[in-house]
Amino acid sequence: MTEGNAEETEHARAPRLKDAMRQARIEMAERSGVVVDLRDAELARLELLSQALDPVYAETPAEVELFERGIAEGDTPRLWIDMIAHVAMARDKRVYRFVQDTRYGRRVIAESADVDEMTRAVTQYIARRLVERERVVAGDTELAARDLLIDAVSRRRRRRRVLLTLLIGLTLGVVLGAGAVLGTAWVSALR
Repeated sequence: MTEGNAEETEHARAPRLKDAMRQARIEMAERSGVVVDLRDAELARLELLSQALDPVYAETPAEVELFERGIAEGDTPRLWIDMIAHVAMARDKRVYRFVQDTRYGRRVIAESADVDEMTRAVTQYIARRLVERERVVAGDTELAARDLLIDAVSRRRRRRRVLLTLLIGLTLGVVLGAGAVLGTAWVSALR
């Protein structure tokens, strides 16, 4: 065997062992979900996903402090991706549910029983967040443009309200003033 073939064979063997270990962990987590406490199975599955995300987190720039991965072992175990997104197990404890907290409530980003699919969804989410961060740092963001637009619209609305209030006040003043003058003239004419 040549030296190049030996390296290729060794390189080809490593991913297969890694895949086999991942499959064994999944099977163990599924068995433990049936036999042992469901919470432990959830934690085991979340740990599997966390391990699958190791290469993704290794590639994120060190100066970016957006992502703080960790498993929270509360009533509902969660794998936190960043401050606003996490992965938890769905009602079917074999299905991962990736959600993001927004101003308008929780939004489900992805749902799958497959670790690889969930890893892809989290990777895409991290990529989008990094691009958003770059745009914010560069000062070119849709959010800033939206904020400016919202400010402009609210200023216009305030101006309209002030003008409308002024117009109603003037109209009411003129009508009441004219009514008072006519009433006074009418009372004077009757005397």
